[in-house]
Amino acid sequence: MSAAPQTPATTEPSDATESPDAAPSETAAPPSGPARTAGGARRSLALALLTGAAGAGLALLASGRTWARGSAVLAQGELPRTVTGADVTGVPGALAVVGLAALVAVFAVRRAGRVAVAALLALSGTGIVVAAVLGNGDTSALREKAATAVGLTGADVHHVTHTGWPWVAAAGGLLLLVAGVLALVHGRRWPAMSGRYERTPGGARGPRRAPAAPDLDRPEEIWKSLDRGEDPTR
Repeated sequence: MSAAPQTPATTEPSDATESPDAAPSETAAPPSGPARTAGGARRSLALALLTGAAGAGLALLASGRTWARGSAVLAQGELPRTVTGADVTGVPGALAVVGLAALVAVFAVRRAGRVAVAALLALSGTGIVVAAVLGNGDTSALREKAATAVGLTGADVHHVTHTGWPWVAAAGGLLLLVAGVLALVHGRRWPAMSGRYERTPGGARGPRRAPAAPDLDRPEEIWKSLDRGEDPTR
């Protein structure tokens, strides 16, 4: 007897083989150019705000703290004297206020005005750093207080020690300087305040909202519209 012919087994497609009707796998598209630019502008803006506010706060805080201590020599002994940052130099505190104002003004101006304000912000930070470093070794304020206590001009002080607050003020100035540099480099891409209050190039104000229709049930509204030259029946 001859063996019956065997039907060849049909092989099913493996799972590894993709069906032609299968949807292509989705891959995350990289962010487009404008989206990446907007994200970088937001990050630089947030960093400038944080560093600028922190720097001005540190400089103001350090200006009111003790920078140096010493003793004035009296006939009865020694009289301890201390001076704050404001006694040594008023530059860090004043420039910290200027830096805060410049940080806010960056968003109120555009183009060349924004560049000028950003430069002022950076210069404020630089001035704070220089004044703090120079004031760290300055003993003139201590000598003045010693002269006032002793009642003699040119009185000397002894056992002079300096605290770390001048370096805190210098760190605040560095943060303001960083904020100014960020504003100079990335400020052109930062948003500005709303232009609703700005005048048009011709000098006239922007389009005004149309007045509301008068309430015909109220006679005073009708008279007001007639005084304005309007037809209340329209």
